[in-house]
Amino acid sequence: MANARVKPWQDGDAAPAELLESMQARRPNGELIGIDRVLLKSFPLATGWNGLLGRVRAEFELALEYRELIMCRVAVLNRAEFEWNVHKPAYLQAGGTLEKCEALRKDDIAPLFDEKERVLLALTDQSTRNVEVDESVIEKIKSIFGEQQTVEAVATVAAYNMVSRFLVALAI
Repeated sequence: MANARVKPWQDGDAAPAELLESMQARRPNGELIGIDRVLLKSFPLATGWNGLLGRVRAEFELALEYRELIMCRVAVLNRAEFEWNVHKPAYLQAGGTLEKCEALRKDDIAPLFDEKERVLLALTDQSTRNVEVDESVIEKIKSIFGEQQTVEAVATVAAYNMVSRFLVALAI
């Protein structure tokens, strides 16, 4: 955070109590992290962000392990080390392995991952790198996960691309 391009919100700075409480509730031990402190420079942004990302992290039917896999891959593709450092431990806790974490940092990742993971990684790579996703990838995800979890997988990729672009642009 020392190199952040905007001065982060500091403990004691003005902020709506309800917003602070909801942000702290999402964090281990109620400790705000760097992105939270920058988001608090704009209360409307912090409110919306906290609601959206809280739902992606906690309320989707798509298994947390798959969501964290997506989040880690987005972090790698967008060179968002802060995001990687937050989501790698979460991925491991959700069932990922150190070997898979290392593989996510490489271009040829397919051999280590099962079919479900590979199709989610194809979605993540195509959406992050090209924006457009092959219809065959979406159809494969739908055949494995159904439409609701397909929507949730795409939303996870999109949401964490937003996160990584925010982090990287503001040097968080």
